[in-house]
Amino acid sequence: MKIASWNVNSLKVRLPHLTQWLADAQPDVVALQETKLEDAKFPVDELAAAGYQAVFSGQKTYNGVAILARDEPRDIVTDIPGLDDPQRRILAASVSGLRVVNLYVVNGKAVGDPKYAYKLDWLARVRDFLADELTRHPRLVVLGDFNICPDDRDVYDAAAWGEDILCSPPERAGLKAITDLGLHDSFRLFESEPGHYSWWDYRQAAFRRNLGLRIDLILIGEALKSVARAATIDREPRRWERPSDHTPVMLELDLEACR
Repeated sequence: MKIASWNVNSLKVRLPHLTQWLADAQPDVVALQETKLEDAKFPVDELAAAGYQAVFSGQKTYNGVAILARDEPRDIVTDIPGLDDPQRRILAASVSGLRVVNLYVVNGKAVGDPKYAYKLDWLARVRDFLADELTRHPRLVVLGDFNICPDDRDVYDAAAWGEDILCSPPERAGLKAITDLGLHDSFRLFESEPGHYSWWDYRQAAFRRNLGLRIDLILIGEALKSVARAATIDREPRRWERPSDHTPVMLELDLEACR
């Protein structure tokens, strides 16, 4: 089973890229972030023609998350209980024997900014939500654009970034509090070296020079660790014309092995 995450940075703009990539990569489940579409404008028919059912939670111009799956997604959650937040950043669904939680984590703008404080509070609330999800759903996958580099291997120049936004110790601590629930960064189960990124700025030829960050993650519960078979970053869509600044990340699971 292939499960993937991709911040498409506007589904309206990137729909041709998405449908091409779905045909090429053949994932079973895909989490999308930054769809930037109101629900009424979500391309349900186009994705159905590509072989995918969709659930989504969107808003105009900003944010927006979706889950695409070959099997029907069920038990949908679009809001963290107790978090009164109009921003569409979380979507959970049960699909193909997995509990999938798609996150578009707050960027935070800059250390010390009010949006930074909002990010840290949001992460703490998500951590509590995921603790409950993991109790009820051991086969949990949490994936998306985390807007946090887990450690210095995940940033092209750790000295230059220092403790700036996306790399600051409080952000990393917020992410660690989530993984400490018993979730594993699936990419690091297979690759320990630095230099592997999922996001590159549009400026300064950053992609060509590989000046990137690894901020798109697929976390899995302990029950899935032994059946993880491969974790990859597909750089090809970042080479296409008018690409998203992110590229897809993917995990392969052998679910037959845990039945």
